[in-house]
Amino acid sequence: MIREYERKTLSGIPVLVLTVLVAGAVVASFVAMGRSGGELGWLWLALGLMVLAVLLVLGQFMIEPNQARVLMLFGAYRGSARQPGLRFTNPFYAAREISLRTRNFETGKLKVNDCAGNPVEIGAVVVWRVVDSAEALFNVDDYRDYVHVQSEAALRALATRYAYDPHEEGHISLAGNTAEISAQLQVEVQERLEKAGVEVLETRISHLAYAQEIAAAMLQRQQASAVVAARAKIVEGAVGMVEHALEMLSERGVIELDDERKAAMVSNLLVVLCSDRHTQPVVNTGSLYT
Repeated sequence: MIREYERKTLSGIPVLVLTVLVAGAVVASFVAMGRSGGELGWLWLALGLMVLAVLLVLGQFMIEPNQARVLMLFGAYRGSARQPGLRFTNPFYAAREISLRTRNFETGKLKVNDCAGNPVEIGAVVVWRVVDSAEALFNVDDYRDYVHVQSEAALRALATRYAYDPHEEGHISLAGNTAEISAQLQVEVQERLEKAGVEVLETRISHLAYAQEIAAAMLQRQQASAVVAARAKIVEGAVGMVEHALEMLSERGVIELDDERKAAMVSNLLVVLCSDRHTQPVVNTGSLYT
């Protein structure tokens, strides 16, 4: 495993000034050679200064903020330069630029089966940056493609371990615990990208839905669950109201009811309170026993 280490470089400003002076000396050498009638000494001096000027130019390079230059000599890694500005180093070094800025990408809508076997569509946004330039360039073939592929693989693996909706209270689900799922996804993506010199700053679930072939059925299931929950709440409230009504009638002595009449009253009140339609009153002209 190749890891990054910093290569110290010189400031390029003095070298740039020196390059200008050498170029002026080359011109002056040619002028002196012309005045001396073509003396070869001036020619060799001019050629030597030209070679020096070329080496000085080749050794200079620019580094922008949050960028690095990976330096290599005949295929061997010789360190990374990170200090921004105009820099100068060995002119025989080959330099490859790599960005250290924060990047993000959104995975496609992946179709996977959750732990219950239901097909779901899921997508995520991954925010990342390169922290080790040597690992990013030398340990993987294409670190950008590596980040994309491994992020999608981690998202697929994570989605298969949880259900879309919680089947039991307290269980983690994709839809009900988005923050926990996103945090766990960040950990898994980071583990996969460790060898590529990449740091994962944040992951977020950006898309989550049932697949089209079961979306309608799951919608009906959710609607049915909502109806059952609403009915249970209505019945619970209705029972409390009936109990309170019987207690008030008994405390105030409005009417004495035997068990049969209480049962009839409870039945009528529950029908009125729990019905999803307006009830129609029925006038009883007789007694309960006729």
